[in-house]
Amino acid sequence: MTSRKDITVALAGNPNSGKSSLFNALTGSHQKVGNFSGVTIEKYEGYADYNGYRIRFVDLPGTYSLTAYSPEELVTRQYLAQDTPDMVINVVEGPNLERNLLLTTQLMEMEVDLLVALNMYDEVEEQGINIQVKQLQTLLGCHIVPTSATKKTGIDALLDHVVRVYEGDIEIRKNKLSFRNEIEEAVEAIAAELAGEPELKTYSSRWLAIKLLENDREVYSLVNRFPVWVKIELMLQEAIRITEKMYDADPEILITEDRQAFIRGAMEECVRQPDVKRVSLTDRIDSIVLNRVLGLPVFFFVVWLIFHMTFTLGTPLMDALDGFFSWFAAAVEPLLPNDIVRSIVVDGIIAGVGGVLIFLPNIILLFLGLSFLEASGYMARAAFVVDKVMHRFGLHGKSFIPMITGFGCSIPAIMATRTLKSPSDRLATILIIPFMSCGAKLPVYVLLAGAFFAPAVAANVMFGIYMLGVVLGLLTALLLKSTMLNRESEPFVMELPPYRWPSLSSVFLQARTKAWMYLKKAGTVILAAVMIIWVVSNYPRNPELEASLDREVARIGQQVTDPAEQAAAIHAAENRVAAAQLEYSIAGRMGKFIEPVIEPIGFDWRIGVALVTGLAAKEVVVSTMGTIYSLGEVDEESVELKSILKRDPSFDRATALSLMVFVLLYIPCVAAIGVMRKELGRWKPVVFYSVYAVTVAWIASFITWNAARVMM
Repeated sequence: MTSRKDITVALAGNPNSGKSSLFNALTGSHQKVGNFSGVTIEKYEGYADYNGYRIRFVDLPGTYSLTAYSPEELVTRQYLAQDTPDMVINVVEGPNLERNLLLTTQLMEMEVDLLVALNMYDEVEEQGINIQVKQLQTLLGCHIVPTSATKKTGIDALLDHVVRVYEGDIEIRKNKLSFRNEIEEAVEAIAAELAGEPELKTYSSRWLAIKLLENDREVYSLVNRFPVWVKIELMLQEAIRITEKMYDADPEILITEDRQAFIRGAMEECVRQPDVKRVSLTDRIDSIVLNRVLGLPVFFFVVWLIFHMTFTLGTPLMDALDGFFSWFAAAVEPLLPNDIVRSIVVDGIIAGVGGVLIFLPNIILLFLGLSFLEASGYMARAAFVVDKVMHRFGLHGKSFIPMITGFGCSIPAIMATRTLKSPSDRLATILIIPFMSCGAKLPVYVLLAGAFFAPAVAANVMFGIYMLGVVLGLLTALLLKSTMLNRESEPFVMELPPYRWPSLSSVFLQARTKAWMYLKKAGTVILAAVMIIWVVSNYPRNPELEASLDREVARIGQQVTDPAEQAAAIHAAENRVAAAQLEYSIAGRMGKFIEPVIEPIGFDWRIGVALVTGLAAKEVVVSTMGTIYSLGEVDEESVELKSILKRDPSFDRATALSLMVFVLLYIPCVAAIGVMRKELGRWKPVVFYSVYAVTVAWIASFITWNAARVMM
């Protein structure tokens, strides 16, 4: 019995070339997701068993070139140059072949074993485009396999070519692309010097030479550490002198021109477009969605649809999960006689796990919607429509959808920023999403606005709170992009791909992958944070309070005979003890410790405790206030709590407005913080955001409280 052999194949291609769909068709469900080393860019790997081989596919980030302007370009070329897969499949979009061939020429320069998957070949045939595949193979020096990822045609042929290339049955001819004589001579001379450097043996010396002539900063920093750099630098200067004298241009420009000339020649020789260009479905749809008048309304409708689907369809599922964990906690509670163990398991572990899992329906639904929009081609149009407005605040058009999603929940909104390719845009968007008022903050607004304002005024107050978050979020983005994030040099490219009906299996696979990543990456951090907050809210225990409760219950049992009255009296006693215990706990002490800081914005230690426990989830602020005022478990509709707040001399309209503003702006729930940390890959920006958010919240609440006291 022969042992199975392994082949590693990298998939490289432009965005919207169908590369990920082809990856899914090749690997099916045999996939795993991680991150490339040192960066937060996702790394998709999968495998297929074929003819005694296990073929491992690595789906590299979609990129238009290998110039190392963006993290995706840098990750792709570092993997190809350093990890050296057995071969590379360049996935090109058949209907847009000319644009895709730029990446192909750069892969040829890396001298990798190359196969070309001519994807979307069914669309090539439907559009009447005639591609001379054999002639194009001759020009590129590699085999070309027509495929259709959506219809799953050409998959077996592609796998067969991988095995045959690996076994040497198919010859791969390299260096088919040559430059004009002056550039070619410089490339060959520099490559010969580089070939003698032992530390650079893992790289293609020809590719390094080309990159040095292109003034590539990453390759410069790599090569100038070695002794060979002394000779190389002189050769580069000589090459620049010659090209400027002969062509009045530096080598970088000439190399780009030669690539484009090669691509144009290949297109002229191998591709015939139909004589009559038909008005496509894409053109018809774009006449509506990109229309100056209709574009924004259509965009807002699509956003509303995604938002509505995520949080309307997701709410019953969230409620069902919440109900399940409530039932599970109630079922487990009688089985644990020890009070401490019962509290840890029921109030800590089960409640913590439930707090993580109840967001799962929203995340799945959101990524179903976003994956559908991305694969269909509309996402690029949406970004195009709102980009002009968002650009005024230093944001990308794609930032708008995560921001809108943040009104429902910050967790899926933060994860939705993965559609942003620029690290600067993504970081700025993540840091302002918590300013969008999520649904968990709504109970606080409903309670306070309902207690201190008439219904018509309360609606205006709540609208003003929501708008305040949007305004401060956009101003924060403008501040960030004008200062510390204004260092980005990568060019902005916005492609409008043709509309396509997405592969539903691919859409569902993407949603499933994102859901699993949420559970795996965020679950541990979130659960740990929730447990910490539970501990500080419940410990240390005060034995005297527990003893006084026992005495009070005994006294009630002796003096009150009516069962209903007895239960009510015991419940009231338990609530009073719970309020005293919360005051005695670490959270209560923290509330008193921060009281001098929050007093200038109208808060006392009781509100401080509510803000501390609100880190677990913002709706906990309401239930904490119920505990503090000895009412037990309450919600935002509690008439008793509203009545007590109105009678409290230290709590007035100014305090209510200040508290609503502070809840809007200060640190979101630990679940959102956990996801933020996982998405950004480090704590530094999360700590910066936390300090910034608390500072902005304090300043805004201070202004609100003092202004309200004067006006009211």
